[in-house]
Amino acid sequence: MMVMFSVVRWMLVVGAVVLAPAALAAPNIVLIYADDISARELPVYGSNVWTDPMGRDTKDQKYRAQTPVLDRLAEEGAWVRTMWAATICSPSRATMMTGRYAHRHKWWHNDELGVEVLKGGHTRVWPFYESSPRGIGQVAQEGGYATCWVGKTQMKRADMTRYGFEEGFFTPGEPYPGRSPYTDLAVERQPKPGGKGNQVVNVDTGEVVDYYPITSWLWKPSAAVMDASTRNRPGGVAWWPRDDAEAAKVNHGLNTYGPDVELDYIFDFMERQKAADKPFFIYHTTHLGHGHFDFLNVSGGSPWPGTPVLRWDGQTYHRTEPAITGDAGQYDTHGTVTDPGIHHHVNYLDYQVSLYLKKFKELGVENDTVLVFCADNGSSGYGKGSPDRQKGTHVPMIVYAPGQGWVREGEQDVLSDVSDLLPTIAELAGVELPADYEVNGQSLLPFLRGQSETHRSYIYGFRRDQQLIRGTRVMKDGKERWWDVSSRPADLISFEEIKDWDAVSSAHRAERDRLQAVLPRFSRESTTRDAPRGRAGR
Repeated sequence: MMVMFSVVRWMLVVGAVVLAPAALAAPNIVLIYADDISARELPVYGSNVWTDPMGRDTKDQKYRAQTPVLDRLAEEGAWVRTMWAATICSPSRATMMTGRYAHRHKWWHNDELGVEVLKGGHTRVWPFYESSPRGIGQVAQEGGYATCWVGKTQMKRADMTRYGFEEGFFTPGEPYPGRSPYTDLAVERQPKPGGKGNQVVNVDTGEVVDYYPITSWLWKPSAAVMDASTRNRPGGVAWWPRDDAEAAKVNHGLNTYGPDVELDYIFDFMERQKAADKPFFIYHTTHLGHGHFDFLNVSGGSPWPGTPVLRWDGQTYHRTEPAITGDAGQYDTHGTVTDPGIHHHVNYLDYQVSLYLKKFKELGVENDTVLVFCADNGSSGYGKGSPDRQKGTHVPMIVYAPGQGWVREGEQDVLSDVSDLLPTIAELAGVELPADYEVNGQSLLPFLRGQSETHRSYIYGFRRDQQLIRGTRVMKDGKERWWDVSSRPADLISFEEIKDWDAVSSAHRAERDRLQAVLPRFSRESTTRDAPRGRAGR
């Protein structure tokens, strides 16, 4: 495998936060956020059902992810049994990055993002660095960190330089800021012949397709760099490979795999900050887990293109170097790429986590780093966008902190949601959030350190104006149904619906009343969907 950026390849951790030792004045922090991966996809969660390559429920072991590294981290660290996100990508990322629910950041659903009215009556999506200026990047900078964001963006044409990150390496996938000149693997909206309307075209083949516009973030990715040298460029980024990197241009081709080059950049950043003796905060938003147009196999039908082939020998991973040949939709992988399926994406994440651990050891920070592994919402075809029970909200969460002296190990039967990540990062960074600045999350550190016996009494999710809330006994989903969650079903979802409240305990009824009292605080009303009127809103 070619080592881009002159660094050793390191691993991706889905939705994770890496934090440095209590002994350091400013511990390193790495947050990895996986894409569209339900808790049930990780074997450690023990579900008897997972997702097959076509997005259907299955019990077939050949489609079961194998995650020996994450399994070990969950055992030696801690994993949260019930971790919630919002039901879909953009709102979940807004909640995690701000520590606030949608009543504050106004991102209700992917297609329902609060707007502000600009001069002349034009509107734009209200970026949450304006609604919620103390995001994870800003908090990390306040704690003295060098900050870097790598991977997916999905920030809706916002200024990427304003989220608190000094550097970035982006494989956005969105048609904005456009398509890199170094790839033709893209699906674009183009005018129809004759100029009447538009059509969506696979640029690689010229064929009209039934898909949404994207640029590749997997094979031969469209990628951009953000650093001090690009700040004055349009959008604050420059296409990667760099304009002056002729050798890199030659080497950027079909066998360049986006998740690998993302890790290259991260490792390079880590090395530079280690050499400068400066703590680093890395926010890694991997695309692995998300569906993608399969340019290598356009008739395959699965949402999840194959990854480079891996082999686990019981102690370490062996990766097969991709050897793809062909062009214009006619490709031969020569056995170096797996079959499609989300389980292969999860496997590749596990491989990348192993690379992370090797890199930590190489840099001498293996006992000075905390790793938190999480995801943004449920798997496509099963939970993504769903308000049904906790299908859309239940995501994995693993915290690994060797050398920290934390008392929690293995499975933790507590409630947490992604709004907790910002206050957790703030406490690790030694940053005190102002008392008058609303944060809906709660730091997990007191629980993980054994300073408290539990974490929080409820967790919250949302989908547009639908609200989901859960305690330890009862849960209300977005369809206004109540469920008894006092026991754990084998598939993590088949709870018993509560239709007769007299048939459940008084403790169930009391918790229902407490949860109902919380909901009005976060409910969406037509007058509060967008930016405040004094600022611009409708």
